[in-house]
Amino acid sequence: MKTSAFLYPWDVVGDPDAPARIADLGVRQVTLASAYHSTRALTPRHPRHRVVTAEHAAVLYPMDDARWARHELRPYPAGSWAPGDAYGEAAAALADAGLDVHSWVVLAHNSRLGAERPDTSVVNAYGDRYPWAPCIARPAVGAYLVELAAEAAVRPGASGTELESCGWYGLPHLHAHDKIAGVGLGDAAQYLMSLCFCADCREGYAGLGVPPGELNAAVRRALGPVWATGSAEAGWSAVEKLLGVELAAVTAEWRGSVARTLQERAVAAVRAAAGPGFQVLLHADPASYRVGANAGVDPAHILGVADGVVLPCTGGAAETMLRPFAGHATEASVLAANFTVVTGMGGAPAALADDAARAKALGATELRLYHAGLASDADLKAVTKALSDLGDLAG
Repeated sequence: MKTSAFLYPWDVVGDPDAPARIADLGVRQVTLASAYHSTRALTPRHPRHRVVTAEHAAVLYPMDDARWARHELRPYPAGSWAPGDAYGEAAAALADAGLDVHSWVVLAHNSRLGAERPDTSVVNAYGDRYPWAPCIARPAVGAYLVELAAEAAVRPGASGTELESCGWYGLPHLHAHDKIAGVGLGDAAQYLMSLCFCADCREGYAGLGVPPGELNAAVRRALGPVWATGSAEAGWSAVEKLLGVELAAVTAEWRGSVARTLQERAVAAVRAAAGPGFQVLLHADPASYRVGANAGVDPAHILGVADGVVLPCTGGAAETMLRPFAGHATEASVLAANFTVVTGMGGAPAALADDAARAKALGATELRLYHAGLASDADLKAVTKALSDLGDLAG
């Protein structure tokens, strides 16, 4: 059961002890960010800094200007938080320590793009734009994301990649100074607030026989009572209850078709750029209507497109996440159970051995540890013990 730890380049660049420290955890692989969204990250062991502020979504390597010349949209270079070829420098140091390196690519999550090009963003039923969420139905956005997947995934020395946010993004977002929790929105209400009504999505609904104005009005009617009382309702049946079965089905058909097309194109582009033997995984959720970093997918479809998935399993979610994929997996399918091992972020590194054993029984074939750069020394010590206890299971 191969185990990989997530890292940022700034966890490694400038810290000569970092590669050996990661290898000493007992992992074989590192999943290293090559294209990442804005963030503020702690670096508790780095000799030069303690907090890194990545001010906007960026590629963490020198982009190929010729590749992007024909595109309307293009990625942003990183600033001082990841200068030059930060990804390449970190990857080489990790490889020298005997670690296999896979790239980690964040796709449909880019607040700077939405701020500078508001026409690229998801637009909700009230006309509000979500600048952090590029609408994947827009042709220019789709072309940009596919090209980004190919360039950012296939970096020198990488033997595989993990594509995050390869699907719809919506209302849920870890935003700076967030103030949207005043009214509780459950799974179903969040879905309605994530439906896009940009020109392309409106045309898509119309093509399925539903006037977009009618759908927009229905969404607003459904959400009306929610603003007064809140809603904790979850699951697709709750979406159907709020919106009606027929209209809910139309939104699912449109959004599912768009997401599947993006996923197919992105994986194909990565494979074409990399050649044979390059592993392609998607961060995913088995509920196809869900949005965010772990994009909702159809398990049967995605396991026929990519080599496998990375699934968020922290907090007892392993069964919910793994079972829908296990029924469609082949011997070659990768089902990677992702556990947060940062106590301050809700992780339980001391329980990792038990969690991993349970995940394996549910069909997991690999482990992911989020996040070796953010974890405290105590958390890393617990991870090392857990992987040692797992023995052959962790590999």
